[in-house]
Amino acid sequence: MATSFPEIGDRPDDLATAAEVRLDDGQLARATRYATCEEVRAGDVLYQVEDDSVDLFLCGTATLEAIIPSSEGGDGHLFMTHGPGQFAGELNLLTGQRRGLTVRVATGGTVHRVRPAAFRRLMAQETELSDLLLRAILARRRLLRQATEQTLRIVGDSGSAAGLAMRTFLDRQGVPHRWLDSDSPQGADALRSSGLSEEDLPAALTSREATPRVTPGVLSQQLNLAYRRTGRGSADLTVVGAGPAGLAAAVYGASEGLQTVLLDGVAVGGQAATSARIENYLGFPFGLSGADLTARAAVQALKFGVHLASPCGVVGLSTEGPDHVVTLTDGTRVETRAVIIATGAEYRALPLDGWAELTGCGIYYAATDLEAQAVAGRPVAVVGGANSAGQAALHLARYASEVTLVVRGPDLGARMSAYLVERILNDPRITVLTGTEVTALHGRPHLDGVSLTTRAEGTGARRIACTGLFCFIGARPATTWLSGVVLDSDGFVPTDRQLPAGDLGPRWKELGREPLPYETSVPGVFAAGDVRLASMKRVAAAVGDGASAVRSVHQYLATI
Repeated sequence: MATSFPEIGDRPDDLATAAEVRLDDGQLARATRYATCEEVRAGDVLYQVEDDSVDLFLCGTATLEAIIPSSEGGDGHLFMTHGPGQFAGELNLLTGQRRGLTVRVATGGTVHRVRPAAFRRLMAQETELSDLLLRAILARRRLLRQATEQTLRIVGDSGSAAGLAMRTFLDRQGVPHRWLDSDSPQGADALRSSGLSEEDLPAALTSREATPRVTPGVLSQQLNLAYRRTGRGSADLTVVGAGPAGLAAAVYGASEGLQTVLLDGVAVGGQAATSARIENYLGFPFGLSGADLTARAAVQALKFGVHLASPCGVVGLSTEGPDHVVTLTDGTRVETRAVIIATGAEYRALPLDGWAELTGCGIYYAATDLEAQAVAGRPVAVVGGANSAGQAALHLARYASEVTLVVRGPDLGARMSAYLVERILNDPRITVLTGTEVTALHGRPHLDGVSLTTRAEGTGARRIACTGLFCFIGARPATTWLSGVVLDSDGFVPTDRQLPAGDLGPRWKELGREPLPYETSVPGVFAAGDVRLASMKRVAAAVGDGASAVRSVHQYLATI
């Protein structure tokens, strides 16, 4: 994942120290109980870049070299050396991602191979070893992302919607890669040498193939990050949506022994991952970005064995006999004993001409570093009057030449926390316009201005320069894919006591009980987070929903 971890540190020296962990004799002896011993000779290749294998190799007496293959041919670049007591592998051991390194034997001897199922048991049963290995594989992933040479190169236009979608996916998933702007000499050379052109953007280039007009979904399939059948029959629990509620449900479900699948149609983190800074989440007095918070949660989920797939769109939910079936966009059926709906909400747009065309080309629904860097040194506007808009304005003020905060209501403090209001009003880089609306968009194919209308002035619209319009005007529940589950008039999911008796079908009479907490109108289907009717729309509340829903899942599974 893309997150940084204070217990590891971000400096290269700190990362290198964490990455080069060496098990002592006792720790190695415990770890090898999960392994099979093999003799290897110098020059043997244990795995190559882009292999599907995700075995962990512990070094007995052998020494191994991890190599980043060169995009220009040749022997590649030495990434790390692993000696006795050390191991080969990085975050792909948890994610299942195809190998990003080649590992060969430098000095012959013994290695201990830990297969994926055994690795899961090791991580679950050996707390001390789990912590050591987890720190090392996270540090290695960060070092791999910082490496100058990369196995995967993406050529694209970072100012286009397709380019932004690809960069968001790569960043949220923590995929090691090198981004080449298509208008740079390096990008042009890479396209030319691959036989591609501007019409093929964005393009993914690896040592084996060039993929034109690549999308996050296609790249996810190539990297082995998409949904794949486990071969273990029905899952105990499938969570749809990987925002805070879904991540919490996955962590608690898997850590309590449920075979858990976590699916998200866009990327891990949901709306929370787009928040530049969260300062009121319990236990983080200095605040942290939404991306960091949700990336940490994703690592926790993976550690406990959650099968995470993203982007992985869901188009349907049905009940067949004792099980439920979640249908994916490609027609794949995921059979599961219980379901938690945690799809959150979809961003609202302004009803303005050109909105869809300019989305990703000047109109944004997030204000992370990716979007902020795209508008650095230029004027931007933020629309909205709640905390997300205030956090975005403050974050963007560090990058943009000026920030205009456009609030439709007459009072900035009506829906925004007092600490944010105070900071915004005292920031000379931010201009606040209350009682004001955005009424027109200017510029094609990239946004270069907006028209603002202030009701109190009565002077009509005025145009301001704006290369980035950041929209935080609320959202609607992401439930259009649901059928058979009772929704309220706005599309939110009622649960337990919110369900009128008339909405409960004959199945409930057969069960002889009322819906459990967080259970929907369909037995065994639960809802958590922002998608649930009357939820608090706060990260902490969503996490509580996800954890609490799992308790009800256990109660439900005990009765079937």
